[in-house]
Amino acid sequence: MYSEHFGIKEEPFSLTPNTKYFFCQGQYRDAYNVLLVSLRTGEGFVKITGEVGSGKTLLCRKVLNSLGPNHVSAFIPNPYLTPAALHIALAEELGIPCDRFMDTNKLLNIITKKLIDLNRSGQRIIIFLDEAQALPNESLEALRLLTNLETETYKLLQVVMFGQPELDQRLATPATRQLMQRIAFSYQLNLLTYAEVEAYIRYRLQISGYTEEDLFTPAALKTIYRYTKGTPRLINILCHKAMLSAFGANEQQINKRHVLLAANDTESLMPQKPIRKFKRWISRARPLYKSAAL
Repeated sequence: MYSEHFGIKEEPFSLTPNTKYFFCQGQYRDAYNVLLVSLRTGEGFVKITGEVGSGKTLLCRKVLNSLGPNHVSAFIPNPYLTPAALHIALAEELGIPCDRFMDTNKLLNIITKKLIDLNRSGQRIIIFLDEAQALPNESLEALRLLTNLETETYKLLQVVMFGQPELDQRLATPATRQLMQRIAFSYQLNLLTYAEVEAYIRYRLQISGYTEEDLFTPAALKTIYRYTKGTPRLINILCHKAMLSAFGANEQQINKRHVLLAANDTESLMPQKPIRKFKRWISRARPLYKSAAL
């Protein structure tokens, strides 16, 4: 779209969780290291919490891509599942043929045999649960019971949960106290500071191939931080739209005006009506988009 205009290889602020753009600095580096250490131990549950858009899914995918051949992973992106559905999802991730009408005890026996076979071959099994705060209490208990499977030396199954702060509230209730005691490692992702926002934007531009001086002016960066409060997903949205604004106006640097136009066009940031000028710039740029696409 605007890659050639800014001299970059690809759009740097895509919302797709591309691990190439994982910001391995500060708290993200610390959270990543916590996960790697916990997976080496193979014990209990691991919990990573953070606000919506704080980068949990990207962190999850980064860890998944870092696993060696001696690990078998089961990734469940939408855990709003009944216990039976959770068992089926796990079985499918482990390559076990099954259907939703299979007897629960029979399926659990098959899963257990599969875990034992993998363990005998020297492999460790890890379940990654994204959006874990959505898992019903009955399914949380079913998950805890699955982790009871063990040899004389260590567990057959380890669970890593990624969730919003509501997950902590869920686990603090009496109904889930047994699972809470199983959490061996945890980390909470906070929103980025202003200095981290600067570094985050600079890093993603660098990965995309940008080699010139700072693309965003200091005033633009301050405005981005003011509107996003340091939320990575919102930073990506705002930066992408601000680059569109500058591209539509045929300007080479993003200033505060471009960011304000982008913010006023983003419902999750501002309640007031969009500024029409932004729409007009996008409209003018459409022939450029078409030519670029061709």
